[in-house]
Amino acid sequence: MAFSGKKSCGAGPAKDPAEGKRAIPGVRNVVAVASGKGGVGKSTISANLAVALARAGARVGLLDADIYGPSVPTLFHLKGHRLAGEDDMIVPAEAHGLKIVSIGFLLEDDSPVIWRGPMLMKALEQFLHGTKWGELDYLVIDLPPGTGDVQISLVQMTPVAGAVVVTTPQDLALIDVKKSVRMFEKVGVPILGVIENMSYFLCPHCAGRSEIFGHGGARKACAEMGLRFLGEVPLELALREASDAGQLLVATAPDAPAARAIARAAVDSAAALAVLDALS
Repeated sequence: MAFSGKKSCGAGPAKDPAEGKRAIPGVRNVVAVASGKGGVGKSTISANLAVALARAGARVGLLDADIYGPSVPTLFHLKGHRLAGEDDMIVPAEAHGLKIVSIGFLLEDDSPVIWRGPMLMKALEQFLHGTKWGELDYLVIDLPPGTGDVQISLVQMTPVAGAVVVTTPQDLALIDVKKSVRMFEKVGVPILGVIENMSYFLCPHCAGRSEIFGHGGARKACAEMGLRFLGEVPLELALREASDAGQLLVATAPDAPAARAIARAAVDSAAALAVLDALS
């Protein structure tokens, strides 16, 4: 399934913001990618989802709001990039057809982010509303893991069209993903679906499948919570190698099993947004 043209891929314009929220001019849909805990591959999924949407014909931006562990500069081979300014606005970097902003562009290599709440909120506000995003069908936001200040502040600052939650099959991860889902429900953000990452291991030598972390937990959780299951992304050597090399698997090896799974999740997420828009 492919998207046609450079329109919104079936999703309508951003809804009128609620009191206290500001829509981002030119951005039709803000999509948050979240996880209940760290270590589930959320940033890798976020980056590949964004590229998959762009490759399907959408205009896409990617905001790396994972304040404490920004991975986007590495994933896009943009380490060392410094943000430029124009007309008192941030000019995004560009790669793989995306407009990209990351907190990592403000940091020296290996420097920890030691910011208190007000500084974090000011940075997020600047990235959202002080960036020249231009006309976008989707602004994908890679959130920090958990349910903390950044997540809550995001939905207070701008209308969020929907959220994608990333998890792994283990019971502990699924407990945390339920907390993340409940958080978005409480603040009125629709859940577009759940992706099970590292769903199984694919041996690069024999193509054998091993369910190292268990299997099927996310699908079961979706059934219990009435959520859309966006698919299983295998733990695949090619995905790790592409990420470490500053490449995106959906662009460099689109026929790889993990790439195909992420591309399908991108299509299904866009479809979920279109349904929400039709029902509103």
